[in-house]
Amino acid sequence: MFNKIHLIVLDSVGIGEQHDAKQFGDEGAHTLRHTLESYPVKLPNLESLGLGCIDPLPGVDCSAEPEAFYSKMNEVSQGKDTMTGHWEIAGLNIEEPFKVYPDGFPEALLDKIREATGRGIVGNKPASGTEIIKEYGEHQMETGDLIVYTSNDPVLQIAAHEEVIPLEELYDICEKVRAMTTDPEFLVGRIIARPYVGDSKETFTRTENRHDYALEPFGRTVLNALEDNGNDVIAIGKIDDIFTSSGITEAVRSKNNEDGVDKLLEVMDKDFNGISFLNLVDFDALYGHRRDPKGYSNALKAFDDRLPEITSKLKDDDLLIITADHGNDPTFTGTDHTRESVPLLVKAGKDMAYGKISDSDTFSNIAATIADNFKIEYQTHGKSLLQELN
Repeated sequence: MFNKIHLIVLDSVGIGEQHDAKQFGDEGAHTLRHTLESYPVKLPNLESLGLGCIDPLPGVDCSAEPEAFYSKMNEVSQGKDTMTGHWEIAGLNIEEPFKVYPDGFPEALLDKIREATGRGIVGNKPASGTEIIKEYGEHQMETGDLIVYTSNDPVLQIAAHEEVIPLEELYDICEKVRAMTTDPEFLVGRIIARPYVGDSKETFTRTENRHDYALEPFGRTVLNALEDNGNDVIAIGKIDDIFTSSGITEAVRSKNNEDGVDKLLEVMDKDFNGISFLNLVDFDALYGHRRDPKGYSNALKAFDDRLPEITSKLKDDDLLIITADHGNDPTFTGTDHTRESVPLLVKAGKDMAYGKISDSDTFSNIAATIADNFKIEYQTHGKSLLQELN
């Protein structure tokens, strides 16, 4: 039994098309392989844990004596978005996919937003967040209109200049829109506040004051079971937003991947019994959706460089789990997530008989493993891997 489990989700770091990728239009996707083919970097620390043993990767060998357990996981839920992936990791099976709005949002919803906020709306289409503020940012500064846009994810994003619509007002607007989009008629997975600054389309940049407003999980997660059992659940990064604070005993904000690792290192020094749960979002938000394999590759290298700091803090009764929530191949067509298997790397703070463990047919094997470790009652379709960790 481990006293602490540190769970890291490398947002969108998929490891090859899943068996049902054709149903999602994602045949041939492979986030890690295609990224490393496009911009080769060395990942010696992930290599040492066995990453290259899961699937052949350019420049990442299969370690003869891996320093972690390794395998891959498949997603069973009907979706490939952030919420679906994280909720499945925490024990849920999302059988009904969230709605997406490839043609923009219905006028009836936009009318409700206009009435509630007293502001006009521009955009209302799938778009890159950086491109849409270039397109409408100057207009927004002149008029105070809301820039509303979406993607192939089940999200409604609202961009506004921080000097035109102050953060508190933007957050209040997003909370109102969240309340409008919980019923089946306008169901949206997440409302995202996207503030930006700058004087012109050449200088507009999004700030780190993003805030997500997610739906509450559709069922009880292992996080709820841990909290009810008196265990700690420390959420780092956007985890608290993804689970709407449900089952979270402490929330720690982070600005980016580097800051997320810094915050995790601080949490690892705390005396607690339970889990820390970190999402590193930059892979997905900054590089996957923007189809930037060079940036993605450099972000992988940056995480790999920090990995020894994390593993060096593991105590004998600590367990580290590194995985992902979906793919987002930066060399693929479009800007959407890709339906992929995800890597699973598991390392303890003590010497163990590391090597290959069973592949998982659901991300919820992580939830089952956590419940099994802390001896708590939790019903999930996942199966515990704890017996294989020996």
